Amino acid sequence: MTRATPRPRASTPGPYGSPPPPPCSRPCWCSPGGCSAGEPGRRARPGRALPLPPPGPPAPARSGLPPGRPRPRRAAMDRSGPGMNQPRPVLHVISGLRTGGAETMLVALCRTLGARGLPQHVVSLTAGGPNLPVLERLGVTVHTLAPRGLVGSAGAVLALSRLIRRLRPAVLQGWLYHGDLFAALAHRLAGAPRATRLAWGLRNSDIDHARYGRLLALGARLSGWPDLVVSNSRAGVDFHRAQGYRPRRLAVIPNGIDTARFRPDPDARAAVRAELGLSPEAVVAVHAARLDPMKDHATLLAAAARAPEIALILVGAGTETLALPPRARALGRRDDPERILAAGDVAVSSSRFGEGFSNALAEGMAAGLVPVATRVGDADRILGDLGHLVPPGDPDALARAMRAVAHLPACERARVGALARGKVETAFGVDAMADRFLDAWHAAGAQIPDRPINRENS
Repeated sequence: MTRATPRPRASTPGPYGSPPPPPCSRPCWCSPGGCSAGEPGRRARPGRALPLPPPGPPAPARSGLPPGRPRPRRAAMDRSGPGMNQPRPVLHVISGLRTGGAETMLVALCRTLGARGLPQHVVSLTAGGPNLPVLERLGVTVHTLAPRGLVGSAGAVLALSRLIRRLRPAVLQGWLYHGDLFAALAHRLAGAPRATRLAWGLRNSDIDHARYGRLLALGARLSGWPDLVVSNSRAGVDFHRAQGYRPRRLAVIPNGIDTARFRPDPDARAAVRAELGLSPEAVVAVHAARLDPMKDHATLLAAAARAPEIALILVGAGTETLALPPRARALGRRDDPERILAAGDVAVSSSRFGEGFSNALAEGMAAGLVPVATRVGDADRILGDLGHLVPPGDPDALARAMRAVAHLPACERARVGALARGKVETAFGVDAMADRFLDAWHAAGAQIPDRPINRENS
């Protein structure tokens, strides 16, 4: 009895000009239609031949093909489920779906690529979170693993590897350190299929080494595994290289801001000021950030006390617990930050460390506010020659910058705010971010469209 040999694939180019996947390299009994990479057949054990399929009549002609000739398969299409004509999905892995910059960008990317016809799946390593229902409303399939302890983590890696084999995603994209590491280990456990490109996502430019030092060191040791590492800032690239990261391929993709949501809104401006008891003529600074040491609310509040002519609004989880100077108001977590920003004149970022690309700063600029920020992460690249940059942890410098904006004529603040919005629209839009992800994935060899599918729907 002879050993069965795989039937060679037809070398038909895939959709969007992408190359077909490599033929199956393992001993298997392929179907009459030919085998496709990543679809395991019946494996031949060493020293044991599999029986040949019984002879039968030649296959009828299909779509003009001669009898017996298999239909060529399209390389980037998903053959694993009912969506027979859909591109293979993108599978994202993230530590959780709380409110935060990485989570906001994940939602924006899923919304944009999903609207273009590219299926999106998300694996969350913790249960729940405010962004879970948001993703579900977008039609994104969310898989929750929520491991506990070492044994639970091992089980989660195994479950994720099974999901990779079942979905056969074109891209496995990690977000944040835990998401990156779980994605890398599961990709290896799934056999490191070449049809699924592994990508990591770095979001910060510094870290609390006491809390995350071991995780950072492990990431550095495994940084050669992914096909692509994406950073949202050049400062983040410099930091991780200094920590020993040596990726094979690197792309810097700034965050994308929804400029249709974050925009000047005179009606919201008047309504929010009335709600908070602020006059139309007041100069208002808005600081949008959760309560966290990296956001350095202490320096912000000290600066606000030195700038009494400015009213300060704080938005973000935990801010309602702070002791505030006289003209400051803390609103806690809000689902309408765009309305609060529309009420302001100055967008303030007081971060001391850790920021890669500050979403809150860019969102304030999109809303037409004058930016004032500490020189952390890529703040200098976001601002360019607009607004004011000051050293981190210096309340006097931050107060001087805020007062300088307050003393500008209203028309000058409006002019600078319009320039700030124009910069965000040009350089940091959501569509531009999505295009850059597609280009980076495609350059790494992912079998997905290298440009939008249904751009008119995005």
